Amino acid sequence: MLCYETAATVAAFFCIIYFFHRRFPLLTDYPIIGRLPEVLCNLWRIHDFTVQVLKSRGATTQLTAPWFTNINYLVTTDPLNVHHVLTKNFNNYVKGPECREILEAFGHGIFAADEEAWKYNRDLFHSLFKHRSFEEFLEKTIRKKVQNSLLVVLDHVQQQGSVVDLQDVFSRFTFDNICSIVLGYDPNCLSLDFPQVAIEKAFHEIEESVFYRNILPKSLWKLQKWLQIGKEKKMTEACITIDEFIYSCIASKKEDLSRYEENETGETFHVDLLTTLMREGKGKGEAHEDIFLRDAVFNLFVAGRDTLTSALTWFFWLVATNPLVEDKIVEEMNEKLGSNEKTVLSAEEVKKLVYLHGAICESLRLFPPIPFQRKEALKADVLPSGHGVNPNTVILFCLYSMGRYEEIWGKDCMEFKPERWISEKGGNVYVPSYKFIAFNAGPRTCLGKNSSFVQMKMVATAILHKYHVEVVEGCIVKPNLSIVLLMKDGLKVKIRKRET
Repeated sequence: MLCYETAATVAAFFCIIYFFHRRFPLLTDYPIIGRLPEVLCNLWRIHDFTVQVLKSRGATTQLTAPWFTNINYLVTTDPLNVHHVLTKNFNNYVKGPECREILEAFGHGIFAADEEAWKYNRDLFHSLFKHRSFEEFLEKTIRKKVQNSLLVVLDHVQQQGSVVDLQDVFSRFTFDNICSIVLGYDPNCLSLDFPQVAIEKAFHEIEESVFYRNILPKSLWKLQKWLQIGKEKKMTEACITIDEFIYSCIASKKEDLSRYEENETGETFHVDLLTTLMREGKGKGEAHEDIFLRDAVFNLFVAGRDTLTSALTWFFWLVATNPLVEDKIVEEMNEKLGSNEKTVLSAEEVKKLVYLHGAICESLRLFPPIPFQRKEALKADVLPSGHGVNPNTVILFCLYSMGRYEEIWGKDCMEFKPERWISEKGGNVYVPSYKFIAFNAGPRTCLGKNSSFVQMKMVATAILHKYHVEVVEGCIVKPNLSIVLLMKDGLKVKIRKRET
């Protein structure tokens, strides 16, 4: 709980909050302290609480708090506002210095950067991802990991008849993958003995700490940082662990590149992203500094690790609890791929699976891996909803709430319904990114969108072809408090062999 984490530094603060929470009704602007009490008292269910608030306030509302908290947010799920901020008036809305302070661990990487720094990172990563050689390398890496680790572990669990945390399995799987893709080596975190990996835990600590920095008054988390207590202490320790890991990888890679520029066939020695970044800088005569490489690696890890873990975990929970959807996915696989005996399908093969694509989109709609994002206004503006925006106003987009917005998805918006993504002609329905912003929208649209779909489909088909995932009775599923929407206590399941 929050009060446990912050100990004495927030005891008095919560006494005040409790007092106002008892004396004033829900969603009231309290004297002096605004709506902060309701937010903090509902922090344990913040995502669903936000849905409730926005439904009662017409999709856009102001969140204010005492002056000393620096909390003055305009919260919205209105797709026209989203389109205006992320696309039509893109240059007026930035991450801003306060966001960079909150995302301190991200350094000057693409997620926290603005203007020229962001454009440089964007162009650089775009050039890396668009090459066919990278797509082939990615597919090869995923196939190898699915076949040699993921299915081996699940087969062992199935034979033992034991319970496994599927979220933990996916977290290990994506960690190994991102290490292979970015750094060029596999730490084998996903193995039968389930080893403890400090670097993986460190990323979780940072993501949770960043979430609290977005919620807590700035003065409070700054005090915690100075005193080195609570989440801030964990964040400091996690950053040290991650920096030591990344910088050691950079040093090792430099040694490799100094010895081997090309292999015997004259082809590139490595195609992992860190090597490519180093070669790209060297090729232009301006080698990237270690701090730039560190920030690039950190941001790539965040983009390609827990976001996929989140997407896969919620997808399999939804499929496991909706047997008719599972049957249709398996039926489509059998119908379109026939007697394909391959353990892991190729990228081209999984692209044929229209219903599976719809099921994944539906899962991302209901449980977006990044549940909210923020922007800060540079100049005064008026949103399409009519709300005025002052300079430095922070706008929060609640992706979780948008997926439950009836005006976009209809009265059945709470249902898991892959059919909403399939046209009458049997193709996938296109939904504008400002309505379905799981991969962001406008110029900041996720560069890894297509590769993410490919990875999820390759994993989903490999598992569903062989196994039926059964959620253990009594497993309570709820979101955690983090910038990535993972399950708080994991997803406890049993793996059953699929009957043919």
